[in-house]
Amino acid sequence: MAKPFILTVDDDLAVLRGIERDLRSKYAANYRILRAESAKAALELLQQIKDRNEDIALILADQRMPEMDGVHFLAIAREIHPDARRVLLTAYADTTAAISAINEVRLHHYLMKPWDPPEQNLYPVLDDLLDDWHAEYAPPFRGIRVVGQRWNPEAHRIKDFLGRHQVPFRWVDVADAAKDPTLLQHLSTDRKLPFVVFPDQSCEDCPASETLAERLGLHTKADTQFYDLVIVGAGPAGLAAAVYGASEGLKTLMIDREAPGGQAALSSRIENYLGFPAGLSGGDLSRRAVAQARKFGCEILAPQEVVQISSDGNFRVLKLSDGSEVAGSAVLIATGLSWRRLSIPNMDRLTGAGVYYGAATTEAPTCRNEHVFVVGGANSAGQAAMHFAHFAHKVTMLVRGDGLSATMSQYLINQIEATPNIEVVSHTEVVALDGAEQLETITLQNRSTGETSTVAANLLFIFIGAQPRTNWLKSSICLDEHGFVLTGPALKKDGQFTKRWPLVREPLLLETSMPGVFAAGDTRNGSVKRVASGVGEGSVVVQFVHHFLAGL
Repeated sequence: MAKPFILTVDDDLAVLRGIERDLRSKYAANYRILRAESAKAALELLQQIKDRNEDIALILADQRMPEMDGVHFLAIAREIHPDARRVLLTAYADTTAAISAINEVRLHHYLMKPWDPPEQNLYPVLDDLLDDWHAEYAPPFRGIRVVGQRWNPEAHRIKDFLGRHQVPFRWVDVADAAKDPTLLQHLSTDRKLPFVVFPDQSCEDCPASETLAERLGLHTKADTQFYDLVIVGAGPAGLAAAVYGASEGLKTLMIDREAPGGQAALSSRIENYLGFPAGLSGGDLSRRAVAQARKFGCEILAPQEVVQISSDGNFRVLKLSDGSEVAGSAVLIATGLSWRRLSIPNMDRLTGAGVYYGAATTEAPTCRNEHVFVVGGANSAGQAAMHFAHFAHKVTMLVRGDGLSATMSQYLINQIEATPNIEVVSHTEVVALDGAEQLETITLQNRSTGETSTVAANLLFIFIGAQPRTNWLKSSICLDEHGFVLTGPALKKDGQFTKRWPLVREPLLLETSMPGVFAAGDTRNGSVKRVASGVGEGSVVVQFVHHFLAGL
């Protein structure tokens, strides 16, 4: 938050300089000190501060000013900034006016001139007034506000977009919007929900992600057409490659269809990442990695999607969803995984209206005192359950297998067992959903007995399996039967490299069937699905890129 203002006004320049000096000496570290030589100039400053939606904590005004006395000035100032503390500077002869002003303009204090020494006669009074101001002051939120209905899928989309891009925002249910005076001007019968109010008070009805990206100033167009290394995907593997590639002098571009961080960015707490004994959130890890990559000069496009890759001589050409193209001497595919979707009745209709894939950090604060169901038994589900447990009355984990031991790290299992409001239900899967405008019930089936039961549920978060984001590669890169990218020795079949490998030399360890195109992280066949593993592969692949570029 920007430092609040203290304003002093006096037509006597000598006195004005004196109090400004005393105020700066004591309060400049925590407040911005302003002075005005007339009541008119002071009122203009107060209006400007209000128009900028900034705060003024204290106003000191001299009583004897020629164009407007201090009491009259403070009466007008109170209308502009009603919460500011008001102090009248008076001479002995003006004490009657000062006492009358206590009721007239709700004067907080009056000071007799001179007040030397200020340590005794000025600062103690102002300290008390400023302490009172801080105690009562509730700073208005000045970031982006999203106004809508809780179960609206478009509202979830917007919140998820802002959350993934680590843009601070505040969610306001439309039923509460009328209580906020700064939102009243935006409420109307023809307003389309959800709508987004930006810090400058402009408003967009249900903005598309592309519109949000433009308003937020996100970088979605490449600065040039040619790069040494183009990285597709900004998860842990892509971010690591961006840091090492850019730091070693490669002109590096990283592209992600959503936001930097990948699925790891949605993890509420990662506690087994080397060097962070207290753990850190996926968002924190992503934020630090993005800052590090940018420090070394990596260019990042997000949101932007690559839809096609081809080879053209010494360049790999990437076609983007907006029709533009970029080329790289080398390309890294690090597109990671997407959550596997449940194929059950009403799933598509209720997604975003009580049913969510991932989204633990985005939606968790809205789950206070509710019953949350989490589908899945791997680390991502466990981290989400622990995060929800801080807000929800109860968290029920629905696990298809015998329990958690086969799929989850032991440290998370220990935490879940020690958390009284988390229940683990094994041998269970969701087979149906129901609800009119939002999720109302889920039908569960016991995989061992076949018995089904329907339970009330408003919140269902799904963290089951994952599938590689490689559909755009099918016609150009060799994939395994599950869609994972084949690299290095995995390109061999019966001891021989696939016919789609065109060169005499063998492919490098993380090189795909298209020379100069590499793969790392979760999207690669045979990878270890861990954040640290992705970071390791992303770091190592840069060395192979150097070997490839040296041979061009």
